[in-house]
Amino acid sequence: MNLILAVILRLAVWLLLAPLLPGIINKVKAWVAGRRGPPVLQLYYDLAKLWRKGVVLSTLASPGFIAGPAVAWVALLGAAMLMPLGPGGTALSFRGDVLLLIYLLALARFCTAWAAMETGSAFEGMGAAREVSYAVLAEAAIVTAVLSLSVQTGSVSLVTMLSPSAGAGAVLLAAGLFTVLLAENCRVPFDDPNTHLELTMIHEVMVLDHSGPPLAAILHGASVKLLLFAVLLIQAVLPLGALSAPAAAGALVAGVLAVTVGVGLVESWLARLAFRRVPLLLTTAFLLCLFALLVAWKGGAK
Repeated sequence: MNLILAVILRLAVWLLLAPLLPGIINKVKAWVAGRRGPPVLQLYYDLAKLWRKGVVLSTLASPGFIAGPAVAWVALLGAAMLMPLGPGGTALSFRGDVLLLIYLLALARFCTAWAAMETGSAFEGMGAAREVSYAVLAEAAIVTAVLSLSVQTGSVSLVTMLSPSAGAGAVLLAAGLFTVLLAENCRVPFDDPNTHLELTMIHEVMVLDHSGPPLAAILHGASVKLLLFAVLLIQAVLPLGALSAPAAAGALVAGVLAVTVGVGLVESWLARLAFRRVPLLLTTAFLLCLFALLVAWKGGAK
C-alpha cells in the first residue's frame, strides 16, 4: 500500500508540476524584454483547451500518427518515474535503471519522429531528420555524463549515482548537461520554440499537423522532459546526499527553479545558431562530459 501511494504521489508531481517550467521560462523572457508576457499557468490553459478539441487527421496518416505521441508520452513519464526526487528517492529503483532511462528517452524521440513522418509532409520529414541528427551527439554527451557519475559512485543505479558529494568535475558536468538540456528540449540556441518559419524549425515543424489530445500529449511530454533534465542536472552536480532531508528538498526545488530561469535568460540573450554550428556546440558538450569522466576516473584512482 505504501509503495502504491508513493508511486501515485510521484506521478502527481511529474504530471502537475511539469507545465510550470515553460510558463516560468516565458515569464523570464518577457521580463528581460520589458513585457508583461503570458501567465505562468498558460500551458495548463492550453492543455485543457486541447483536450476538448477534436483531432484533424491527414488522409495519408496511419494509426502510428496517434500512437506515436501516446507512446512517447508514456515513455517520458516512465523515464521520469525512474528519476529520484532528492531525499524522497524513487519507488522504482533497481540495478541498471539508468540504462532503461536512456532507452526510454530514445524511444520517446523515435516515436515523435515516426509520428511526424506519418503525415507525408516534406517539412515534417525535414524536422525529423534534423532532430535525429542532433540526437546522435546529444546522446553521446548523456551517456558520457552517466559514465562519469557511475565511475564516481561505482554504481549503475540512479539512486546511488545521483546522491554523491560534488566532485572536482562538477562544473564541467554541469556545463555539459545544461547544454544537452537545451538541445534535448529544443531551446535556443539549438531551436526556437516560438519560430514560425518552417525552413528553420526542428521540433516545432514535427508537430505542425498534430491537433487536439495528441498535441496536448506532445506539449505535456515536452514539459516533463524539461523537468526531468533539470532534476538530473541538479542532482548530478549538487551534494544533496550530504544535506538533511528538508535542506536537500529545498536545494532541489531552488536548483530546478534556477535552471529554468537560466534557460529563459539564455533564450533572451542568445540568438539561434546556424545549423552548421550546432554540431560544434554539441561536440563541446560531449567533451565537457568527457573531461568530467576523466576527472572522476583519475580522482577514483588515487
